[in-house]
Amino acid sequence: MKLPFRREEPQWPKLLGTAAASSLLTLFIARNFFPTEKKVRHRITADYAVGDDTFVRTMGNLLGPPLVEGNKITALENGDQIFPAMLEGIRSAQRTITFENFLWREGEITNLFAKALAERARAGVTVHFLQDALGCDGLRAPAMTHIRQSPVKLEIFRFLRMNVNFRTHRKLLIIDGRVGFIGGTGIADDWKGDGRTRGFWRDSHFKVEGPAVAQMQNAFVDNWQETRAELLHGEAYFPKLECVGDKTCQVFKSSAGEGSDSARLMLLIATAAARKRICIANAYFIPDDLGIQTLVEALQRGVKVEILVPGSDTDAHLVRAVGKTRWPRLFEAGARFFEYQPARFHCKHFLVDDCWASVGSANLDNRSLSLNEEANLNVLDTDFVTEQRRVFEEDLSYSREITYDEWRRRPLREKIKGNLGSIIRQQL
Repeated sequence: MKLPFRREEPQWPKLLGTAAASSLLTLFIARNFFPTEKKVRHRITADYAVGDDTFVRTMGNLLGPPLVEGNKITALENGDQIFPAMLEGIRSAQRTITFENFLWREGEITNLFAKALAERARAGVTVHFLQDALGCDGLRAPAMTHIRQSPVKLEIFRFLRMNVNFRTHRKLLIIDGRVGFIGGTGIADDWKGDGRTRGFWRDSHFKVEGPAVAQMQNAFVDNWQETRAELLHGEAYFPKLECVGDKTCQVFKSSAGEGSDSARLMLLIATAAARKRICIANAYFIPDDLGIQTLVEALQRGVKVEILVPGSDTDAHLVRAVGKTRWPRLFEAGARFFEYQPARFHCKHFLVDDCWASVGSANLDNRSLSLNEEANLNVLDTDFVTEQRRVFEEDLSYSREITYDEWRRRPLREKIKGNLGSIIRQQL
């Protein structure tokens, strides 16, 4: 019996679909893991010292905003000081709140922030909240739901876009355009306490008043406009700011969208201009080859270099292992390494000589220096640096120095993890 003729389905729609899917996957990988922007690779030298007029002009012109006088800076240490100050700032707002954040983990702290933001929005304050998509643990969780059901203007940064590898890591809170908070602290219960308890974070944040707050606002407005296509301007966001203190500083932004080398260039130039001492405290220390070379040359001309990193209590064991593979040349040149012992270490301090400090959100890894949206506060002030060095040395008293011999004898498993992880170092 002859079977009836059965017409075969054409294969070209499937082939086209497969080709399109492959093309999209290739584009996704290319955009996220192979940035095309060229980076400075040549040796950096400086015939001027940190604090010289040439240094000040260079930092102002290269990084964007100039250093401005007349600011007041209040250092806040750990959640016990940081969260009450930020919440007090939110509750005091009369006209506007602009808040850009990376990590938002549901719990007691996020509930407090959600209620404070929502209350001010219901009271007539215009509240803008820009939250990174990857840093939020649940857009439908209780605290975030409370915000979504309030008049708060909430935007999720680069949500469901092809360039998910690029995220906002900035931590900015600006009240009425007059008071700003900047640093490295996440909004989560993990940051509660005094920075001395295992499993919780040791961190720093800074309250800023004066002309530099407008630079913080500019950084927020830049990402808000990118995300919502809404321009924030006028007296409510950029009021006239009088001099309220004696600190000279700048708030600069680093952004993959407009050239992400700002944070890296600042570190390279300040290191090249160092003449006495460099103190580095950083949660994720994975310097690139040029960063290592510039630090080595500083050591060779007599600069003392001390580097403080997390100990075994960390949320990123792979990053810690990869970071240690970058230590040998620095050890050989005379750098000293310390690991913080009591708790998880998240501070980001870069102190040079007696007068320059950079604090904020940027880590010393490729992700912060080339991929993320970051914002740092640079301060040119001897008193501020002296106080931050005191904080640094207090942290050293809770740390253990790692010698070169001890580094060489680290566990084989850690060495293998670090060497294998170095393959993806550009993503860490």
